[in-house]
Amino acid sequence: MKKLNIYFTAGIPQLEDTADIIQLIQDSGADMIEIGMPYSDPVADGPVIQKAHELALQNGMTIEKLFSQLKAIKDKIKVPIILMGYVNPVLSFGFEKFCAACSESGVSGLILPDLPPIEFEKNYQQILKQYNLNFTFLVTPETSDERMIYLDSLSSGFLYAVSSSSTTGNENAVVKNENYLSRLASLPLKNPVMIGFGIKSKEDFENVTENADGGIIGTAFVNILLQDRDWKKKAIDFIHSIKG
Repeated sequence: MKKLNIYFTAGIPQLEDTADIIQLIQDSGADMIEIGMPYSDPVADGPVIQKAHELALQNGMTIEKLFSQLKAIKDKIKVPIILMGYVNPVLSFGFEKFCAACSESGVSGLILPDLPPIEFEKNYQQILKQYNLNFTFLVTPETSDERMIYLDSLSSGFLYAVSSSSTTGNENAVVKNENYLSRLASLPLKNPVMIGFGIKSKEDFENVTENADGGIIGTAFVNILLQDRDWKKKAIDFIHSIKG
């Protein structure tokens, strides 16, 4: 079975919906949950997720708040929780303090796409190991084989393969880039490969995960949280439609 990772931004539609959304994603059959930490300048994200960041910040979401929400439900959550965000807010919070809080809140890994690998190796890798946290790097169709192997060697948990070098949720993202996906499949990588960006349906999911271990869905899910009054039912139906 291919793994399904669902992403949402913490603090939407309402500030206190986080626990309900995590529970709903788990109960609907997803294999892992990626939670976006809202940031005021989310440059790598498309318009939908930018809007989610904006709303979450307006709602008053902070890293402290997110940790307290996660702590409150950690005993009920059995699937891995991964925090994704930009490195600045994490450094402002204090990197080691952040890792300790992750550890206490049941978080199993981090994705900070704008943290350079060289800095990661020099300053942060040991701290993550100390707190038993995975760290995932991103690769794109433009990443050379050699660099993919290097980023995979630094990653733990999984390797995040962006299906096109565009921002998240781009309508024109070429969901299935055959050469790229078969190249990834042929490399001697140690981590499972999860494909992200552009998956909106079961058909997309099956297409892109054919040669990979699973897929990550963000924009299509966040859209439901932003647009539907009846988001709970829609969100459950959506996950069932992918996993069904």
